[in-house]
Amino acid sequence: MEKIVMENMKMQKQKSDRGFTLLELMISMSLGLIVMAAMASLFKTGMNSTMLVTQRAETQQNMRAAIDLMVKDISMAGAGLPSGGIQLPLGGGATTAKFGCDQGGTCHVVNHTYPTTNYMYGIIPGYANGVEAGVAIPAAPAPAVNDSITVIYCDYNFPLWEYNVTFPTAPTGTQINLTVNSAYAATPPPAPNAAGGIQAGDLILINGINGVTAVGEATNVTANSISFANTDPLNINWSGGTHTNNIYAASGGTGYAFPVPVTVPQTTQGTAYRLYAVTYYITVPGAGQTPRLMRQVNGLTPVPVADDIINLQFAFDTYNSTTNALDANQVDPLGVGESPNLIQKINIAVMGQSIINDGNKSQNMYLATSVSARNMAFRNSYK
Repeated sequence: MEKIVMENMKMQKQKSDRGFTLLELMISMSLGLIVMAAMASLFKTGMNSTMLVTQRAETQQNMRAAIDLMVKDISMAGAGLPSGGIQLPLGGGATTAKFGCDQGGTCHVVNHTYPTTNYMYGIIPGYANGVEAGVAIPAAPAPAVNDSITVIYCDYNFPLWEYNVTFPTAPTGTQINLTVNSAYAATPPPAPNAAGGIQAGDLILINGINGVTAVGEATNVTANSISFANTDPLNINWSGGTHTNNIYAASGGTGYAFPVPVTVPQTTQGTAYRLYAVTYYITVPGAGQTPRLMRQVNGLTPVPVADDIINLQFAFDTYNSTTNALDANQVDPLGVGESPNLIQKINIAVMGQSIINDGNKSQNMYLATSVSARNMAFRNSYK
């Protein structure tokens, strides 16, 4: 009996041991929640950092691709053009020639005519002329100035110069005939209308016929000829123009002023090159799409270069012949009376917005570079 009582006392003693109090449970739960909150905050910070890096990386990659293409074009500005550029047709019913326009008649920058009485420079600055139809870009930083740029140079990829250029027996200035130069007969060039060749809307530069350097817009191309119809979409083929730098003047036609100096050798055969007139600008597509950088060549359909480009600005280092020094960072050389022929360096600034959004958050960043236009003005810094 005594033994049973003792065992019952032990069992009662064991049952009387205390557990966790409510206060202890609350403290331990609070500590656990603090640790979990810290871990969640750390995880969120890591995710935000990953998103930030991803946004910046893809934005920078997008802008670098755009700048690389612009640098390639801009560095070629003026290549193959006569020194100082080309005077396009004037008078005789001719209207100012256009750039940045396609074959359908749509012009993709607001100011799309050649400056200073229809003159074709190697570089045409487009201050505050950088958005199609002048549409506002809300994401662009204030003051929201967007520029365009047009650069013009000879295309040395398609060997049009391996053809001899002649005119039909009755020259009208609306067509040139092409025959392979004997020097290239063994390995003849591709036909003018071959893939990657000349197409309607391309600009053609002709040298050496009757002492004239002429520019025309191709309106039709065959395997052995290029046509230049009057009233072309870019207003370049005006046969009645009183200036000699058009196809009609080079053909030896009549009905225009064509004072060829007697010192210039008279020839009936010349060489042709394709010109590239390349315009960069920003367009804002419909249906809520984001702004994109466009590249438009000659009279052809523009193509997108990069999406989510919200700001495009150019500044120019221009040689000042009066002070014999550089006027640096001129945003509007034409507006202050400086000649684009004297541009030495082009400074480019592009602002992009991240394509990937983190909720309503986007990352914006600038990328800037400078390009020396090697075929434009040169100033000897060591004299």
